[in-house]
Amino acid sequence: MSERGKNAAHRSVRRRMEEQEEATLSPYAARSANAVRDVPEEESPVRTAFQRDRDRILHSKAFRRLKHKTQVFIAPVGDHYRTRLTHTLEVTQIARTVGRGLQLNEDLIEAIGLGHDLGHTPFGHAGEAALAVAMGRKFRHNEQSVRVVEVLEHGSGLNLTREVREGIYSHSKSRKDITSSNWGIASTLEGQIIKLADSIAYLNHDIDDAIRAGILELNDLPQEYVATLGITHAQRINTMVCDMIDFNWWATGEGAPPEEKAIGMSPRILEATNGVREFMYANVYLRGPAKVDDGKVRFIIGRLYEHFLAHPEQLPADLVRICERRGEPVERAVVDYIAGMTDRFALKTFNELFVPRTWGA
Repeated sequence: MSERGKNAAHRSVRRRMEEQEEATLSPYAARSANAVRDVPEEESPVRTAFQRDRDRILHSKAFRRLKHKTQVFIAPVGDHYRTRLTHTLEVTQIARTVGRGLQLNEDLIEAIGLGHDLGHTPFGHAGEAALAVAMGRKFRHNEQSVRVVEVLEHGSGLNLTREVREGIYSHSKSRKDITSSNWGIASTLEGQIIKLADSIAYLNHDIDDAIRAGILELNDLPQEYVATLGITHAQRINTMVCDMIDFNWWATGEGAPPEEKAIGMSPRILEATNGVREFMYANVYLRGPAKVDDGKVRFIIGRLYEHFLAHPEQLPADLVRICERRGEPVERAVVDYIAGMTDRFALKTFNELFVPRTWGA
């Protein structure tokens, strides 16, 4: 086949997938063919726009660093504790299951899911809180995740579609309710699914890890919520996922849509899920054995922040150039550098800067 023929054949691959989306997805699903990039570029011959976004995230440095970032248990050495990377994969899998059940765009769901935590600091939410203390203002990992894909990766961002960036930004929620919209509601149903799938994933795997660590026993969970959601890890996830599919059946286009089209949970399951979440905050996330090192995290992050603010010449040159080009203060490069660190790189850097070397005989 000639090169011209090959190029035509390749272009037909993407077009065929876009046609399949139009024919098989819900009328409320996002279409790859309608995706918008801030900087127009030639389309891939064999991938849709959302597939391309997924691949760009998957191959990014920020994504690879998630494997050594804390989920809940700081710098875990046990083989079976979740990290930020395994959390990301679990969120994406759960969300794709819901999306498939509702005939929504799984490629968009996957791209948002893989990218939603790229901006997380080392040491999990303890690190996020520590960086906020050092800065003297709030640090939000969802906002940093958007900065990673818009600015930091490759020095100019990944040029992802607006639909993916919006889903990443709006996935965070307040403590009170997993359906809260502090950062707005994603305009795509796929983005709305990620917000709930994030909570489904972390609540259930954090319970599993807390039991593994000896912090909780299964009987410690509020029994009224266990009776609603299920006893085992698998039962609880299945209950929540099936409820999302059943409650949002309108999203397939076969049911009567609510007045405001937004993905949610049934009142009974939402109440139980929020109840379990509040229990985890009270007993694991904000107090207990998993939090005993938070003061050390604040000390480490605080000293790193002070050091690099005083010695910007030691920052990576590419981060400094980005801030100079954008007219941002050097503090912004310090925040980007620390937020991008893995647990072990933050510890290594702290030791190199502040811990004396030992000398052998």
